[in-house]
Amino acid sequence: MLPVSRPSIGKEELDEVEKVFSTGWLGLGSVVFEFENMIKEYLGAKHVIAVNTGTTALHIALDAFGIGNGDEVIVPSLTFCASIQVITALGAKPVFCEINPENLNMDVSDVKKRITSKTRAIMPVHYCGQACRMDELLEIGKKYNIVIVEDAAHAFGSSYKGKKIGSFGDVTCFSFDPIKNITCGEGGAVVIHNDDIAEEIRRKRILGIDKDTWHRYKNERSWFYEVTTQGYRYHMSNINAAIGLVQFRKLDKFIEKKRYIVSQYNEAFKNLQGLKILKWNLMETAPFTYIIRVLNGRREEMIEFLKEKGVGTGIHYIPNHMQPFFKPYTTPLPITEQVAEEILTLPLYNDMTDEDVSLVINSVIDFCRK
Repeated sequence: MLPVSRPSIGKEELDEVEKVFSTGWLGLGSVVFEFENMIKEYLGAKHVIAVNTGTTALHIALDAFGIGNGDEVIVPSLTFCASIQVITALGAKPVFCEINPENLNMDVSDVKKRITSKTRAIMPVHYCGQACRMDELLEIGKKYNIVIVEDAAHAFGSSYKGKKIGSFGDVTCFSFDPIKNITCGEGGAVVIHNDDIAEEIRRKRILGIDKDTWHRYKNERSWFYEVTTQGYRYHMSNINAAIGLVQFRKLDKFIEKKRYIVSQYNEAFKNLQGLKILKWNLMETAPFTYIIRVLNGRREEMIEFLKEKGVGTGIHYIPNHMQPFFKPYTTPLPITEQVAEEILTLPLYNDMTDEDVSLVINSVIDFCRK
């Protein structure tokens, strides 16, 4: 059975991890610092703070900007539940907005309608790796003094109008979990250009400790420390950073391979009856997942058909305003609800062979023609 996704890892990553083992320093240290600097140089960013997941990146970013009780954060419902959990964990209220059905990113015109005096943040989710309309969102943020916290879990390596996601804007949060564009095993990063907020995030990621940070980067233990703010145990380890260093060197190859597969899918599926493909900007997108919309209520039928052919599928995602825990924040979202009944994720990963891609394409075509 072809999986929907799978990490592309091997001996190079293992060798780099063994180097960390040989030092005896496995936690936050110089390898994390090296990984941060590599990303900083790639993006042309001022500050990169590596953390242990993409979820903690979002949480710590919102926290550092003072988002809390009574505040509202506008966010699409069609995203992984982690995007919403970080909002409610701080006592803030998620305000769900509609999506653009052509690319499944947040609908900026709908965002504007949901701004109130309590809106403190907007969280665009770069769905499938495709950038949201960031120039308009940043202009809204500037006009209303609202911070734009980008959930770029899908979008490491993507660009917007020629600029890398993370190279501009208020704050960008990446994920490096096992199936993202690159993996650290588990990991994430906050990218920010504000010096004061960056220092606050650095303190918060390691229990609010201030004085110990520089020594830890040098793999030295300092027994004196000061706790200066509310913090968490969110730091990345040298082990995870070592995996990330190797993965980063493969990023361009990964992006090229996934773009090729997406282009193959798009060409094969563009005229099929009963199926709709998303609108892609492949020149600027580092694809994370490949989503189709199965029309006429046939999604479950297609899932079973593809399963019989040896093709795994997934659903990204169940809208959060339909989840039991987020019921207090439920609002009618007819476009999101319609799309959610149609979306289906097909296999897309770096180690797919031409035979694998052909199997997916032929199976989907066979279903649509039967």
